[in-house]
Amino acid sequence: MDKKKFTVAGTNIDEVKKLNAESGLSYNEINEVLTKEIEQRKRLNAAEHKK
Repeated sequence: MDKKKFTVAGTNIDEVKKLNAESGLSYNEINEVLTKEIEQRKRLNAAEHKK
């Protein structure tokens, strides 16, 4: 039988982990994606100005 894990306050730990996994990108992941996009655009603009 699968024993469920709960915090002292009664929160189902496995349920929270499942919901977090389904929730999409975290703040840090979004920040990383946007930072990469900004850096790529900067490189493209720099390359265009050299032409």
